[in-house]
Amino acid sequence: MPVIEFQNVSKRFRHTTGRQLLRTHILRWFGPAHHRTFDALRAVSFRMEEGESLAIVGANGAGKSTLLSLTAGLIKPDQGRVTVKGRVAALLDLGAGFHPDLTGAENLVLNAALLGLSRRRTKELFEQIVEFSGIRDSIDDPLRTYSNGMVMRLAFSVAIQADPDILLIDEVMAVGDTRFQEKCREALAAFRRAGKSLLFVSHSAPAVREMCRRALWIDQGALMMDGDVDAVLEAYEGRAVMKQPG
Repeated sequence: MPVIEFQNVSKRFRHTTGRQLLRTHILRWFGPAHHRTFDALRAVSFRMEEGESLAIVGANGAGKSTLLSLTAGLIKPDQGRVTVKGRVAALLDLGAGFHPDLTGAENLVLNAALLGLSRRRTKELFEQIVEFSGIRDSIDDPLRTYSNGMVMRLAFSVAIQADPDILLIDEVMAVGDTRFQEKCREALAAFRRAGKSLLFVSHSAPAVREMCRRALWIDQGALMMDGDVDAVLEAYEGRAVMKQPG
């Protein structure tokens, strides 16, 4: 049974050109706006089955993060349909859903609520989350005093301990020390063994091969290839080499 399904999904964003001066706003009131658009995704279709780990590969700006944002429900498609079955936890932009003036503990509770955990369940998991994160000495300090690595530790710990059905990860594991990255890999291995689903974006080919058996290659918003992770990476990396200046 598919837990994620994209059916002919397209997403377009608008770029406004020109400086945002007073005269620009006046021209908008009395005349047509000058803008250009770009297609972040173009007629993308795929299915991800329950318990599957699926990688998304592609160059910067290819549409990978847009695909994850659509899956998480943060944005809506302009065309097509996105179907997601199950509770989703998303690790997209580092610190998303966190507030810099709140303490780590307060952000933990806030982020758990955003993931759909009840106050009671959050209280039960609190010590477990803090212990996994390894930032107990700083848990009552404001988040603005945290390094990027500490923010990632807290965000990942909340997401993995919340036990979602589907976990979305966009490159954030590249932040942090080697020891915690290994801890994350072990937690993700246990997550996959439990039959949960993982949608994984990374520029690291070894990480993609470790986490996933299947991959999608996205290029300029279009789905170029869907198949075995080694075959997809070979095709993607081969195209990347060909595009390099001679």
